[in-house]
Amino acid sequence: MTIFVGCIAGFIAWFLVNYLVAGFYTVNQNERAVKTSFGRAMRIEGKSTLDDPMAESLREDERQRYAYPAVEVIQPGGPYFKWPWQKIHKVVVATQTMNMAQDLENHSANKNGTELEAVTKDQLNVGLTGDIRFRISDRNMYAYLFAVKNPIVHVMGYFVAILRERIANFEVPQAKGGDETGAEAAGISINDLRKNLRAINDHMESECASAEARYGIVFEASLITGIDPPPEVDSALAAINTAHNEVSSEISLARAAADQRIVESKRAVEIETLKAQAEVEPLNSMAAQLLEFKQTGGDTLMLYLRNLRLALYSKAQVVVVEPKS
Repeated sequence: MTIFVGCIAGFIAWFLVNYLVAGFYTVNQNERAVKTSFGRAMRIEGKSTLDDPMAESLREDERQRYAYPAVEVIQPGGPYFKWPWQKIHKVVVATQTMNMAQDLENHSANKNGTELEAVTKDQLNVGLTGDIRFRISDRNMYAYLFAVKNPIVHVMGYFVAILRERIANFEVPQAKGGDETGAEAAGISINDLRKNLRAINDHMESECASAEARYGIVFEASLITGIDPPPEVDSALAAINTAHNEVSSEISLARAAADQRIVESKRAVEIETLKAQAEVEPLNSMAAQLLEFKQTGGDTLMLYLRNLRLALYSKAQVVVVEPKS
């Protein structure tokens, strides 16, 4: 009897320690948690991811496919309590950075996860380097924990597919002024890609905005930093770029010289115009003064002309006077 009572007491103590005391848990600041009861997540009745603004990034034909139930997310804090038939799924929601060439299923792919290959529109194989920045969405925990087996792999595959499609079809945005000299002179798509890295990164961020509704991962930034040609064509490409830079330099110098001549011509016209105005102004003043004398009447105009003659006579060496008839 004593042994039986001891077994019962031991079982009760074991149960209390392993299921009741161990049922208390906490959630760290950089974590979020979801509780499941008999394998079913605690849901918010009547709500789904389609009710969230993140669903606006989905196409109309995708909305029903990615209609995940909204689950109750346990916020940082505690202690919380769970029953033995319940399980807590914790997820770190801090922002993470990953090499975009890394393949989580095949670590030897993409040159051991260091460089991602792509083909340009002129059939040139290039190597892409850079990172992506992402975090797990606390608004779509169901997709990350239960709907997709390996969400990170899906997001990386989605990102790589869009990036390769963008590289293969990239065209230089036309300038507002219609100046296509630089693009036509280059003629090599890798030059266009290098000059428009920011536009490519912005395009990738826009295209991957739906990753939160699809896989429960928020795609925060595309950080493509390098686009390099294969070694066998690197020297040829460098020669082409050098020639292109020389042509661009000559064009810039010619434009600068033409602009300088135009400015000089405008200034010369302004100077000659001012000189002409300076010569005409005394004549206009004199005409206005003579008109004023004439309007005054009397001998004012005649006296003015007499004084003007006297001044001229004082300066003249010989005066020819026509005799009166």
